[in-house]
Amino acid sequence: NQSLYYYKMRPLTEDETRTLFVKLSEYIGKSVERMINRGDERHCFRLIKDRVYYISEALMKAANSVKREDLLAVGVCLGKFSKSGKFRLHITALEYLSQYAKYKVWVKPSSEMSFLYGNHVTKSGLARMTENTPQYSGVVVYSMSDIPLGFGVAAQSTEHCQTLDPSGNVVLHQSDIG
Repeated sequence: NQSLYYYKMRPLTEDETRTLFVKLSEYIGKSVERMINRGDERHCFRLIKDRVYYISEALMKAANSVKREDLLAVGVCLGKFSKSGKFRLHITALEYLSQYAKYKVWVKPSSEMSFLYGNHVTKSGLARMTENTPQYSGVVVYSMSDIPLGFGVAAQSTEHCQTLDPSGNVVLHQSDIG
């Protein structure tokens, strides 16, 4: 006599939408609207269990025909809401963050593995950085061959990085593909 609780796919509430958009805008700025109203078709965000999924409207309509207990996930998981109501981005959001990224950082080949092992990006591993990146803004980290490796938070502004010592942190690691 096992009882299971099935989670229904539902639209986000106003507070959840605001929290999600604030987190996404740290990385992609005002491109959140472009993310929803894409050229190929409209997309939307749906919540299943505390996880937010980015889904095309055609896929969402098709998913509505699946029984609740059979639907585990649909679309791309962007992240999840914590128990305290904060939104945490998952690495699966990297594809979309990199398409619309406002601030970008490129690391030297010698520092790629260090970043992929979970270490912060130091000034000695920094190859390039988007101009006028403010401190504590969300950045997407790329290899020199423009492959997105992960994302993090800018520990220093672009101007301050020029005078930073080589062992100083430039990007604080949050997530990577490694």
